[in-house]
Amino acid sequence: MAYQALYRRWRPQTFESVVGQTATVKTLRHQIETGQIAHAYLFCGCRGTGKTTMAKLMSRAINCLNPNHGDPCGQCEVCRAIQTESTMDVLELDAASNNSVDNIRELLEQVRYPAQMGKYKVYIIDEVHMLSTAAFNALLKTLEEPPAHVVFILATTEPQKLPATILSRVQRYDFGRIPSELMIGRMKEALDELHMTAEPEALQLVARAAEGAMRDAFSI
Repeated sequence: MAYQALYRRWRPQTFESVVGQTATVKTLRHQIETGQIAHAYLFCGCRGTGKTTMAKLMSRAINCLNPNHGDPCGQCEVCRAIQTESTMDVLELDAASNNSVDNIRELLEQVRYPAQMGKYKVYIIDEVHMLSTAAFNALLKTLEEPPAHVVFILATTEPQKLPATILSRVQRYDFGRIPSELMIGRMKEALDELHMTAEPEALQLVARAAEGAMRDAFSI
């Protein structure tokens, strides 16, 4: 089996396992349980605080065939297809390297088609602030009148760079830096599963160096 980075191996698969973003988790979970899904979300915050993790989790949760209190079951055919990236119902774009209007138009060409397996087609655009002006304009047109089966999840570390026209059409959630004690607890879970140990002082040093970013803590 190919090596898998620690932060990917221990990426939360349920809302319950997400650390440090209690308010956001509670709100999104309630929306999923009540079926009140917005057409566009914006996840803002420092790197490594869970924006992409939450986006991936949301994409499964709103499409899961057997959800449990808002959590995706992880076992149904839709959950498995999204996890293995074998469905076109969830499309991801890294705007840092795909920021042209043509990139966005290519993505949006699929909007009019309904989801193949789940209820929603989910478009995840990471580092969305990197899009060009023309690309933002192309995206805006779809955000104004999106089909009922489409959900956009935009993620960025620099929300101040987004046009006001985009900000006014999304539900914004700010991801704060993760407290050290929560990061240490998560690292201990990983160590236990690996049958390894670490001195408490070592974990404290790692948490301090990570500066609130869980991904950085695992990388260190």
